[in-house]
Amino acid sequence: MENLTDIQSQPDSRNLDIDRVGVKDLKYPIRIRDKEKSEQSTVATVSMAVDLPKEFKGTHMSRFVEVLNSHGPVLDVHSIAQLPAEMLDRLDAQRAHVELRFPFFLEKPAPVTKKVGMMDYEVIFDIDHSPEDSDFIVTVLVPVTTLCPCSKAISAYGAHNQRGVVTYAVRFSGEPIWIEDLVRLVEKCASSELYSLLKRPDEKHVTEEAYDNPVFVEDLVRNVAAASEKQTGIAWYRVEAENFESIHNHNAYAVIEKKG
Repeated sequence: MENLTDIQSQPDSRNLDIDRVGVKDLKYPIRIRDKEKSEQSTVATVSMAVDLPKEFKGTHMSRFVEVLNSHGPVLDVHSIAQLPAEMLDRLDAQRAHVELRFPFFLEKPAPVTKKVGMMDYEVIFDIDHSPEDSDFIVTVLVPVTTLCPCSKAISAYGAHNQRGVVTYAVRFSGEPIWIEDLVRLVEKCASSELYSLLKRPDEKHVTEEAYDNPVFVEDLVRNVAAASEKQTGIAWYRVEAENFESIHNHNAYAVIEKKG
């Protein structure tokens, strides 16, 4: 093979370390453990990065893809956990970062008729790794319904409600918690959960359930935080809620993060 110049490995004179350099938005098939069916196949959007010491002009972008492709056409949870250490070795780095975003699907029966529809939730695996330590955060984005307590208290004919999204990030203190259980923890804290398929009896139930359980965006994050404190296996959490307001031209927002 022809001996080609390696520009990336040449020295750089600016004397500046780079915190992260790598590739983003790479699509890749993965398999994720599923509580009901053992596993499910989905497609992840992958970002991979390493630090770059000031001595080097650039990193070798192709090596990120080589590391990923070395695991074959399907990446499972065990392979995901191995990626950062392999990146350190392959790219001669001291810290690696991997993020995978993917849709996770659940079969969900309607509350009254039990008609089954598929609900999708966005999940993020975020891994930061060095030879000294490793950090793994799992995030689920859960859509919910909230009904305004103030509107219910002052209105004679009902109350305004809206769809919102809870972004729930956790670190585990022991064995990981099922994605389904994280989703369920959040859904129980809202005025009502969402469904993909509702017949008229289901719609009546969901509407009345939301009316009976009004929550501000502040209530929502506090409910999730309180449930997290009671849940064994969670070492840290950050819960962020955003309501897409139905009678305002802005959104309502709140966040709680566990200290320490």
